[in-house]
Amino acid sequence: MPKLSKILETPEETEAAFYDAISRADVEGVMALWADEEEIVCIHPGAPRLVGHAAIRAAWESIFEQGGVQIRPVQLHVTQNVMTSIHNIIEEVHRKVSRQQDIHILATNVYMKTAAGWRIVTHHASVVPGEAPPETSVATLLH
Repeated sequence: MPKLSKILETPEETEAAFYDAISRADVEGVMALWADEEEIVCIHPGAPRLVGHAAIRAAWESIFEQGGVQIRPVQLHVTQNVMTSIHNIIEEVHRKVSRQQDIHILATNVYMKTAAGWRIVTHHASVVPGEAPPETSVATLLH
């Protein structure tokens, strides 16, 4: 598994490094951010669940065959405790190789605090139908 040159002190640092590596089609950089566990999980939009480093790496290599993907994470909602941080975001995705309109992805990134810093344990993404959801306030939502 690839190693990072520095310890990432916050889940936000790890998330920024994740999207930066994706924009550069850097599979080594992406994989260095995952926890050193075999039970890590990645689900790309419309794709099956991938478990473990080998399956996740193969999927990113396939995605990066057409180059990097420009993703701007917006509408971040965080739930965090001492050892885990769950980030629910909307990804605004733009691919230079695509003539399609930009798309929006609902994503959940789960980070775990390890001896090596904050690492990804789950990335789950699905396409948002239609326009991006508007910014909402938790106070206005009823369950």
